[in-house]
Amino acid sequence: MKITRLEPLLLNAPVTRGGIADSTHRLAFWGAPGVAIHTDAGLVGYGFSGTHAHRATDVMILDGMVKAFGPLLLGEDPVETLALWEMLHKHPPITWVGRAGITQLALGAIDIALWDLKAKQAGMPLWKLLGGSAKKRVEAYNTDGGWLNWSRKTLLADCRRMVEKEGYGALKIKVGGPDPEEDVARLAAVRKAVGSKIRIMTDANGRWTLPQAIQMVSQMKPYNVTWIEEPIYFDDVLGHQRLAASSDIPIALGEQIYTLHHFRDFIHAGAVHYVQPDVTRLGGITEFWQVADLAHAFRLPVVPHVGDMGQVHQHLCFAHAACQWLEFIPWLSEWMEDPVRIQNGYYVAPKAPGAGMTPNRKAFDRMERLN
Repeated sequence: MKITRLEPLLLNAPVTRGGIADSTHRLAFWGAPGVAIHTDAGLVGYGFSGTHAHRATDVMILDGMVKAFGPLLLGEDPVETLALWEMLHKHPPITWVGRAGITQLALGAIDIALWDLKAKQAGMPLWKLLGGSAKKRVEAYNTDGGWLNWSRKTLLADCRRMVEKEGYGALKIKVGGPDPEEDVARLAAVRKAVGSKIRIMTDANGRWTLPQAIQMVSQMKPYNVTWIEEPIYFDDVLGHQRLAASSDIPIALGEQIYTLHHFRDFIHAGAVHYVQPDVTRLGGITEFWQVADLAHAFRLPVVPHVGDMGQVHQHLCFAHAACQWLEFIPWLSEWMEDPVRIQNGYYVAPKAPGAGMTPNRKAFDRMERLN
């Protein structure tokens, strides 16, 4: 099987209720610049990245996939996933201009598409190709009810619905708003609404300074928070290390980390407790697996950042021993042939061959095809 063509794709999926916000971002659409890798065997592999649907950055990612990486892949065997990743990752003109950001987002989509092809050729869902089991229990925690722009009334109604009607045992709410007292009040109200047995994760999206984070963590402690995610600036290893040393609430982070080596630094510094790699930011499944292995060696749990790439991350969670929980955000699922399924708060292992990235007819009708 040989690669014959790379086709750029761009899907913009509407988010919940027309717009969501956290402490640093506000968006109405989730951008999914992607690639279809065609082969002479007739199989097509699909991979997508995730953005805030900014046209200029989406086009740069697509150019990276097709114009920078694409010529290197033509004529290659897509099953040679590890060798191809090394070749693309170390290609001198690309490493010279960037080893993170746009180049990694482009590489991530390509690597996902290559693994999608590999699993399709094997006739297996990706989790099975990777050695996982459908018997494994992967618990979902729902983020889509906890946005910072929801009123307190809406926030509480969503959290009650997720717990009482949909069976979730864990949920995440956003913090880092302009009024710290309101952050604490919202957290207290959610805890009262869902009871003491439901896990509550919180996420500040890098909003606070270190002194603010120390103070806020102290005020959040009475509400039995599972973790505080990205409390301070994303790249600050020493700051997270100092916060971890002073905090009784575990730290989660990883969605803004683009390399195995940066994860290594956070882990070695004791600056993270829940490791949250994102397959689209890390350059794909290949490097995600390396990060998960590293975390597992330190007996740290891996809880992937979905945002929204649960279609792929569910496969990795069913396969890797370090993964027990996975975030749920629904925006892309309805656009895929084999959408994510959750029953009573747990992911259901996909059955279709591949990595879960094949768009459905509705998605093809919506997508821009940019050849």
